Amino acid sequence: MRKLLTIAGLMIGTATLACPATAQSGVEVRVDRLEGQMRAVQRKVFPTAGGKLIQPEITGTDAVSDIGTPSNSAVTDLIARVDALESQLRTMTGQVEQNQFKMRQVEDAFAAYKRSTDARLKALEDTTASTGPRVGAGDVGEEPAPIRATPRPGASKPVGTGTGTARPVTPPPTTATTSKDPARAQRIAAVEKPETDDAGEDIYNYGYRLWDAKLYPEAETQFKALVKTYPQHRRVSRAQNMLGRSLLDEGKPNLAVLAFYDNYRANPKGDRAHESLYYLAQALTVLKKPSSEICKVYDELTDVYPDKLSEAMKAGVTKGRTAQKCGK
Repeated sequence: MRKLLTIAGLMIGTATLACPATAQSGVEVRVDRLEGQMRAVQRKVFPTAGGKLIQPEITGTDAVSDIGTPSNSAVTDLIARVDALESQLRTMTGQVEQNQFKMRQVEDAFAAYKRSTDARLKALEDTTASTGPRVGAGDVGEEPAPIRATPRPGASKPVGTGTGTARPVTPPPTTATTSKDPARAQRIAAVEKPETDDAGEDIYNYGYRLWDAKLYPEAETQFKALVKTYPQHRRVSRAQNMLGRSLLDEGKPNLAVLAFYDNYRANPKGDRAHESLYYLAQALTVLKKPSSEICKVYDELTDVYPDKLSEAMKAGVTKGRTAQKCGK
C-alpha cells in the first residue's frame, strides 16, 4: 500500500510539473486532501500493535440541536411586542386615512359654500328693482316720531357721543335722479332737516322723515351714514332696522334681508333687533323662500324675544306662521 501511494505521488508530481504554474496550487490542494483521506482509511483498516486504533484525522461534524425546539421566554416576549407594534401601526394608519378623508370633505364643503356665497352676492349686485308690498309705519313699527327741535345758536355743536369734537354736517340726500327730476328735488327740500346738539339723532330723524315721505334712496343714505359715523350711538339699531325697511319698501327685498340680518347678528340686544327678525320673515316671504326658512325666523323671534313682541307683531307672527304652515 505504501508503495502504491509513493508511485501515485510520483506520478502526480510528474503531472504537476507538466501543468502550467497557474493550475499547480489547485492540484496540490486536491492531492493533500486525498492523502489525508487515505491515511484515515489506513488507520481504520490496519490498527497498530496492541489492538489500539489510531484516531483518524478527519472527524464528523458536531451534532446539531434539533430543529423546532421551543423558544425561550425572551423571544416570546419580543414576538408579542412586535405584534403589538404592528397592531398599533395599523390603527394609526386607519386614523390618518379617516382624518384625511374628513379634511377633504371639509374642504369640499367650504368650496361649495364659497361658490354659493359668491353667486348670491353677485345676484344681489345685479338685482334690479322688483315690485314688493310696502310695509307701512303703522303696521308693526314702533319708530319714534321725528323730533322737531329748534337749533341752538352757536358755531360747532358737540357730537352725540359726547366726545366734544366738531359736529359733522348731515349728509345731503342727493341721488343720481335728483338733478334730473326737479319735482323730486322739491319733495326733498320740503322735508325738514333737524339741527340739535345730537348729530346722530338729527341724522336718524332726517332719514326717518325722508322714509315717511317715501323718498327711500335718500333715507337709506342717512341711515347708512349714522351706522358708519356713529357706530356706538343709541339709534344705531333703529337706523339699521329702518335701512332694511326702506330697502324692502323700495322693492329690494334681497338687500333688505341682508340689512335685517346684520342688525340682528351684530346687535342682538339692540332695541330694534326683534323688529329686524320680524321684517326679515316678511322679506323672505316676498322673495318666496322655502317655508322652512321663514318658520325658522319666526321660531327664533318668539324664542329670543318673547317679551318684546307687541300685540300687532304677535298677530303678524300668527298670521305668517299659518300662511307658511309652520305647524305650531
